[in-house]
Order: sequence, then C-alpha cells, then structure tokens
Amino acid sequence: MNKKIVVSAWVIFSLIMGFAFSAKAQVSGLAAPVITQAFASKQIRPGATWKVYLNVSDPNGEIKNIYAIVDQPGVGQYPVTTIRIKEENRKELSGYIYLPGTSQWSPLEFVNITLTVQVQDQSGAFSPPAVFPLTFSSRASQEEPPQGVFKEHEIGPIMIRLRTIDGGSGGGRSPFGDR
Repeated sequence: MNKKIVVSAWVIFSLIMGFAFSAKAQVSGLAAPVITQAFASKQIRPGATWKVYLNVSDPNGEIKNIYAIVDQPGVGQYPVTTIRIKEENRKELSGYIYLPGTSQWSPLEFVNITLTVQVQDQSGAFSPPAVFPLTFSSRASQEEPPQGVFKEHEIGPIMIRLRTIDGGSGGGRSPFGDR
C-alpha cells in the first residue's frame, strides 16, 4: 500500500514539475515538445498487442523520453514506463508504443484501462498529456490507424503486466516480469 502511495505521489510530482518546466521553457523562448497526432484503438481482444500511434515534434530537436502511465479501475496505477528516444528521432518522431499482449485465454475480458502519454525534452519540458482509453473484449477487432498519417515504426513497449481486479495476473507470462 505504501509503495502505491509513493509511486502515485512521484507521478503527480513529476507531472507538476513537467508542467512547471514546460511553462518556464515557453517563457524563455524554448518550445516544449508536442504530440501533433495520436491514434489508438479503443477496444482490442485479450491477448492482442495494443499499438498507440504518435506523431511528435520538437522545434528544438530535443525529444528525450516518452512517459506512459496506465491506470486500471479497481487495481490502481501501474509504475511509469519511460521510453528513451534515439538521437535520430529527437526533432520529429512517428511510430507506435505498444502494450504487449498476454495469453488470449486471459481473464481480461471487459477490463478497462486508461493510458496517459507525455513527451519530455532535454530541458525538462513536457508536452500536454494524451489520454487513451482501452477495453478488452473478445468481440473486438483492433482498429487500424488512418493510412499515411503514422509510420509503422516501433518506438518501444509499455512495460507492465496487467492484473485482474482480484489481483491475479492477466494471464500468460510477461517478458518484463511483475511490474
């Protein structure tokens, strides 16, 4: 319980500081990174890999990290995932982050999550958050992004292992262990 409080407090502090740095950067003439376009299917089947497509730009060419926070009603907030951006993608970035699928026989049917994504530049400025809801349903089919808008480029994984409300794992084995 204490760990969840500490993690939640850290996430809130990080977001507040990010907004403060972002405001400071804008006052000093530096521009914060911006998520210019985003797309994610709102429903997928249990076991499917969820792709969240992003187009990001930073006029200063300083994109450094993408932060992904998953919140699940009844379970809480998972640890923050930090995805580091390669040097060649620091001015503009197009591709997807993803939540690896678990076993297709998992008990995640009708589980809902919310993903919040922010981009940070090297000066500490954060983009405004982008929020994506997701429902797992065996009847769902993952929507494809609009053609020609996003590159089919893997940026990095969201490293969590979903749990059911009773605390059990979402089935299958995660390559990232219990996080």
